[in-house]
Amino acid sequence: MSDLTLEDIARLAGVSRSTVSRVVNNHPNVSDNVRKRVLKLIQSTGYHPNAAARTLASQRSRMIGLVLPRSVSSFFTDPYFPRFSQGIAQACNQYDYTLALFLVSTKEDEEKIFPRVSRKGSLDGILVQSGQIGDQLINRLVNTNLPLVIIGRPFHSNDVTYIDVDNINASYHAVNHLIRLGYKRIGTIAGLVNSTVSLDRKEGYLKALIERGLNVDESLIVEGDFTEASGYIAMQKLLPAKPDAIFAASDTMAIGAIRAAREAGLRIPTDIAFVGFDDLPIASQSDIRLTTVRQPIIQFGAKAVDTLIDLIENGIKPSRRIIMETELIIRDSCGASKKNGHMARY
Repeated sequence: MSDLTLEDIARLAGVSRSTVSRVVNNHPNVSDNVRKRVLKLIQSTGYHPNAAARTLASQRSRMIGLVLPRSVSSFFTDPYFPRFSQGIAQACNQYDYTLALFLVSTKEDEEKIFPRVSRKGSLDGILVQSGQIGDQLINRLVNTNLPLVIIGRPFHSNDVTYIDVDNINASYHAVNHLIRLGYKRIGTIAGLVNSTVSLDRKEGYLKALIERGLNVDESLIVEGDFTEASGYIAMQKLLPAKPDAIFAASDTMAIGAIRAAREAGLRIPTDIAFVGFDDLPIASQSDIRLTTVRQPIIQFGAKAVDTLIDLIENGIKPSRRIIMETELIIRDSCGASKKNGHMARY
C-alpha cells in the first residue's frame, strides 16, 4: 500500500487532508488522539510523504503574502478587513509563518508588486482577495506555479484554488425572508460590477424576486462600493422609487442607507425594512439592530491560510473549491421583532 496518497490516508483516518498534512509536518493544532491515529495508520500502510516536497520544506522562507485590492486609507477604515486580517494573522502565528501585506488599489500598484511577490524564494505562497483586482494579476500569479489561494470566487476559476461563501444562495434567502414578511417593493444596494461578490449577491436578489413572482424594477436597483457613504447616496437615489424594504450587499452600506432613510423621515422598520450582509460588529451595536447575513469572517481568513499551507506542503494540484456556511441573523431592522436572535443556516 506504499502508493497511497495523502487523500487516502485522510479518508482512512476519518480526518481532513490538511490534518494529515499537519501531522506529517509536525505542526501544532492537532489533538493527541488524532495525531496518534494518523501516525499509526501511516506506519501500518507504509505511506511515505513526497520526498521532493519534504526536501523543499527546508528551503522555505516561511513567509506568505496577502494581496488586497484596497488603498491604505480604505483598509483601515473598512471594518471588514481588520476582522478578516485578524483570522489570517492568527493562523500564520499558529503555523509559524510571517505575513507580508500588499495593498493594491491601481494597475500601477499591480505592476509594482508582481515582481516582489513572484520572486523565487521570497514567498512560500500567496493569498489574493478577489474584487477590484483584475484577473490579469491572478492569471500571472497562477502561471508562476506559486501556491495560491484566491479569497472570493474569481471571474475565471479554472485551475485555481479559491475559498468563498455561497453569495447567491445567501442573498436569495435574505431577500426571501423579506418577501415572506410581506414586503413587495424590495430594493437592493449592490456592489461594483467588477467584482464577483457584487454580481453574485445581486443575482441572489434577482432570483428571489423572480421565483416569488415579483417584478424586477430597475429603479429599485442602485450600485454602491461597499462604503457607508455609497450606501447613503444609494438610498437617496432609491427614495423616489418608494421601496418598502432594502437588501444591501454589505452591512456598511446598510448603515449608510439607514441614515439616509431616517433623515428622510422614515421609521425603521415601520416604514422601511433593511437587511445587510457580513454581520460586522456595527450590525448589532447600533440602536436599530441590523438583520444580516453572517459570514464567518475571522474563520474565513484562518481557513484561507490553512488551505494555503496545505498547498505549500502537498502540491497545488488539483485545485480546490472551499465554500463556507452563512447564517441569516434576524434582528430589529426587518420588522420580525418577535424572532430576534433567530438564526437560519444556508
